[in-house]
Amino acid sequence: MSQQIIEVEHLSKVYGSTVAIKDVHFSLDAGEIVGFLGPNGAGKTTTMRILAGYLPATTGTARIAGYDVHRDSMQVRRRIGYLPETPPLYPEMTVKGFLHFVAKIKGVKASNRRDRVHRAMQRCQLIDRENMVIRKLSKGYRQRVGIASAIVHEPPVIILDEPTVGLDPRQIIEVRNLIRSLAGEHTIILSTHILPEASMICDRVTIINQGRVVTTNTPEDLQAQLKSSAGYELEVAGLTKKVLPLLQKVSGVVQVSENDSLLNSDRHLIKIACAPDSEPGKDIAAIVIEQGLDLYELRRTRPSLEDVFLELTTEEPAIEG
Repeated sequence: MSQQIIEVEHLSKVYGSTVAIKDVHFSLDAGEIVGFLGPNGAGKTTTMRILAGYLPATTGTARIAGYDVHRDSMQVRRRIGYLPETPPLYPEMTVKGFLHFVAKIKGVKASNRRDRVHRAMQRCQLIDRENMVIRKLSKGYRQRVGIASAIVHEPPVIILDEPTVGLDPRQIIEVRNLIRSLAGEHTIILSTHILPEASMICDRVTIINQGRVVTTNTPEDLQAQLKSSAGYELEVAGLTKKVLPLLQKVSGVVQVSENDSLLNSDRHLIKIACAPDSEPGKDIAAIVIEQGLDLYELRRTRPSLEDVFLELTTEEPAIEG
């Protein structure tokens, strides 16, 4: 049975009359990566700052490795590595010098400091940049230095706030691979509003909207829960008037619609929504061909994480503050 290393219960934060988060609750097992997904202003950063000990909660509790983040703040800080959206770096220091400095202030013993710094640089692929001044590094490498500073004391928990924001596509891939490589040895919670990032990196996703947790599940199960987008799209040519009601009668078909907005005026796009776990594609194709239509394409459509996100974050009511 997995050990829960992060436990958040009924967490709320209020600024005057503004409710930033309300009744937030979730947990993380040791070694997993959980993505905190939500639109800008949803409360992701507030929650992470509370977990990291930067902000006190108004109500509720949060525990990391069994320690309360408010009552046992110093014990918690020894067990986490926190990287805010903008890495707090000293640009005039070298990579190695900065990481030695961070290791010292994070309480790494002098006898272990050299090995810890070397290991952090190795894991973040910084060995060949160890003597470079940080201000001369690309943004992608500065992000690596930030992650190295978060893991140099080898904490069980790593908290990353928007770790790939502002990076170019290649840098994003490199940082994502780096984060993935840290899983297992560390428990990682990261916030993002980039949907593909959550599905590529995370074992589970917690969606937060308007300060509340909407749902928590694996990306695959979240997509499976959304029924409305599953079905088929057909590109056909010919008279569709008779075929549409026949398709509607196929077992497993919920809805049939036609769209004539294709560039080729002779062709039609037919969209078919299906019931969960139904696979009527063979019957659909047979009817289309029997009715004398030319079938150019039949493709299965499945809900994406973006579909799930939009459905869950557009229907949530606003928090009363």
